[in-house]
Amino acid sequence: MLKKNVREVALDILLQIEKSQAYSNLLLNQTIKREKLNEKDVGLLTEIVYGTLQRKNTLDYYLISFVKGGLKKLDQWVLVLLRLSLYQMIYLDRVPERAIVHEAVEIAKKKGHKGISAMVNGTLRSIIREGVPSLDSIEDPHEKLSLQFSHPTWLIERWLEQFGLERTKAICEINLVPPIVTARVNQVVMKDKNELTKLLASEGIKAEEGDLSPDALKIVQGTLPTTKLFKDGYLSIQDESSMLVARALNPQPGMKVLDSCAAPGGKTTHLAEVMNNQGEIYALDLHDHKVKLIDEQANRLKLSIISTKATDSRKAGDIFQKESFDCILVDAPCTGLGVIRRKPDIKWQKQIEDVEKITEIQKAILEAVAPLLKPGGRLVYSTCTIDKLENELVVKNFLESNRDFQSDISLKERLPKKAQSFCTDGMVQLLPSDFGTDGFFIASMIKN
Repeated sequence: MLKKNVREVALDILLQIEKSQAYSNLLLNQTIKREKLNEKDVGLLTEIVYGTLQRKNTLDYYLISFVKGGLKKLDQWVLVLLRLSLYQMIYLDRVPERAIVHEAVEIAKKKGHKGISAMVNGTLRSIIREGVPSLDSIEDPHEKLSLQFSHPTWLIERWLEQFGLERTKAICEINLVPPIVTARVNQVVMKDKNELTKLLASEGIKAEEGDLSPDALKIVQGTLPTTKLFKDGYLSIQDESSMLVARALNPQPGMKVLDSCAAPGGKTTHLAEVMNNQGEIYALDLHDHKVKLIDEQANRLKLSIISTKATDSRKAGDIFQKESFDCILVDAPCTGLGVIRRKPDIKWQKQIEDVEKITEIQKAILEAVAPLLKPGGRLVYSTCTIDKLENELVVKNFLESNRDFQSDISLKERLPKKAQSFCTDGMVQLLPSDFGTDGFFIASMIKN
């Protein structure tokens, strides 16, 4: 039996994200497991949490007109309660407004006092009566775009500069649409995707061919992680753009490979599958608990060639000999601005300083692992961000200071046909609006 209703649970999650900058996707998954919610409640909870996060600055703009003294005078929980209630009123058709107001007032009574519940009641009823203010009166075009598409102004300005108006609008629009779950087929266990699709159907999962990666299935209906096929290692959940990384590195069976920033192990295990579980893969990550995730993935997928170690990849030279690897992957830590659809809190938590700061780490990792690659070997650098400073400019900087490396123009041939036109000079940048995947960057380089 639920101790709290769905909206109370949503309020708790959103407050934790506000206070401790917890990751929305992890927190949501933990809460769903703990509260043992049914499928209908899981759907509503997910919609309220992600939707309220996605539209945060737009909701605040609407609320300001109705809260005397401004939003800053409100207790954090009251502001979040008003936000999630207003989100439902504006963006969810299936919930009656009176039910939303009633629920909000009941939660306010439970958490606060009579004065607060009266204020919540009055505010929401005023909005129903008067309607929310129009965005047309906003004169600043960047602020207007920011509120229209619910993204911070600094990010809008940055994308306008890098991608232009139409592509910026397309990125913002797709970022507000929930992502499709995609799965990677474990080719070591099963080669035939059609056969696997039939087996999934027998477990209540409707799957279709992916849009981009040859390894992908789209999960149209059902919950994949609860199936026997998933537990037995036939599939992994992974975004299609992320699946292109192993194809870009293209390690052959029997090779020795380094995955320098490997957790939680999606790309590491894909490399092992591409190698048909023959050879050696050394997977590094900074934290012990994250390294355990790689081991868990490898065990579930029955992949035996992966050795893990918790260490800073900038110190990889202390562990491995120079020129000892055939291929190296640097799936670098980044701002994650390509995965806002999955983690909407990212856009409110990151600032321009974060972009600048992370590039120093990215460059340092590349410099540290480069000497470990054999002559003629391939180095792939990838991120799940779409900012040029973290992507093209990091690669350009590396190539300028490492004359023994050059761009690998053969990368284009290893990409799916659909993605080939996005590839230039051994680099590919996919925006979330291109194929409905995560925004992703891949660069391939060869050591002379």
